[in-house]
Amino acid sequence: MYAVIKTGGKQYRVVSGEKLKIEQIPADVGAELTLDHVLMVGEGETVRVGTPLVAGATVKATVLSQGRHDKVRIFKMRRRKHYQKHQGHRQNYTEIRVDVISDGAALLASD
Repeated sequence: MYAVIKTGGKQYRVVSGEKLKIEQIPADVGAELTLDHVLMVGEGETVRVGTPLVAGATVKATVLSQGRHDKVRIFKMRRRKHYQKHQGHRQNYTEIRVDVISDGAALLASD
């Protein structure tokens, strides 16, 4: 089973057991997160697409670490104008492991 989730303004396709780095979330290492912005859930040929979210679908994940990506160097220059600008940036991230993908079908069947 896989899901497409939205967090930090980005969309990720995740499967159970996968590790990924997402935009920083204020959570302690070892904490369990519940990501409820699920845009799509699929298993084999069966796909449920939300409008915009899939009702009742959640993704449970565990926080593995907090860190910073490698430095990105920005260099701007205007030729013949004696202008050069150097800048660097390191983006913060949270590394998570996806544990359980729940599609919310049990909730729909009970209604």
